[in-house]
Amino acid sequence: MTRIHFDILTLFPEMFQGFLHTSIIRKAHEKGLIETQIIDFRQFATDKHRIVDDAPYGGGDGMVLKPEPIFRAVEHLLKERSEPTEVILLSPQGEPYTQQKAQELASASHLILICGHYAGFDERIREHLVTKEISIGDYILTGGELPAMVLVDSISRLIPGVLGNRLSPKADSFTDGLLEYPQYTRPAEFRGYRVPDVLLSGNHQRIEQWRRRESLRRTWRRRPDLLRSASLSEEERRFLSQLKKEAPTKE
Repeated sequence: MTRIHFDILTLFPEMFQGFLHTSIIRKAHEKGLIETQIIDFRQFATDKHRIVDDAPYGGGDGMVLKPEPIFRAVEHLLKERSEPTEVILLSPQGEPYTQQKAQELASASHLILICGHYAGFDERIREHLVTKEISIGDYILTGGELPAMVLVDSISRLIPGVLGNRLSPKADSFTDGLLEYPQYTRPAEFRGYRVPDVLLSGNHQRIEQWRRRESLRRTWRRRPDLLRSASLSEEERRFLSQLKKEAPTKE
C-alpha cells in the first residue's frame, strides 16, 4: 500500500489544524494513506530565547532565517526515518510547481517541507540541505505555510485510495497536459440552458470524443501555451488547426 509521510517545518503550526482535519486530507489520514507531522523548528534553536532569525550580513531590510535550527530539525527527522527523503524548500525562487511535479512527488515515501518566513533563508540552507526548491507561483506570500498545504493536498489526492473514485485524478486539469472538459449534472435543462445532447445520448464513445475535443478547445482558448508539450494524435492536431482558422487566439 502506498503511503506518504509529510514532515512540515514551520514557525506557525496552528495554521495547519483546520487543513489537516478537513475533507480529503482528513479521510486520507483516517485510511492510513498519509501521515503528517507538524514541527515548530523554533524548538531546535539552542539559545535561551529560541531565536531563529537574524539581521542579514551586509545590511538590508528584514530578517533572515538562521541555518542552525533548520539544519538540526531536518537532520533529526532524517535520523527518525530510513527511507529516501526529499527535503523541499518552499520559496518564490523555486522551480514552478505543476501537476507533473505533484505526480513525481506522489511516488515518494517521505517528504520534508520547509516553510519560510521573514525576508528569506540563509543561503547555506539552499546549497547544502534541501534537495528541491519549489514555488507555487510568481507572487509573494507571508510565509511557506500555504504553499506547503498546496503540496500536501495536490500530492495526497494522487495516492491510490485517497479519492472515492479511483479514476477521478485522471480527468483533472493538467493531468494529461490539457485543461479539463466542461462538466454538467442534473437538471438537463435549467432556465432554458440545456446540457449538450451528446452527454445524454448514452453513447460512451461519442461522449469521450466530445470531452476530448472540448478539452482541446478550452485549452486552446484559455491556456494555448500548454499545447506545446501536450501529446496529441494527428486527428486532434487537425481539430486544433480547424479551431485556429475559426477563432484565432493570442499566445
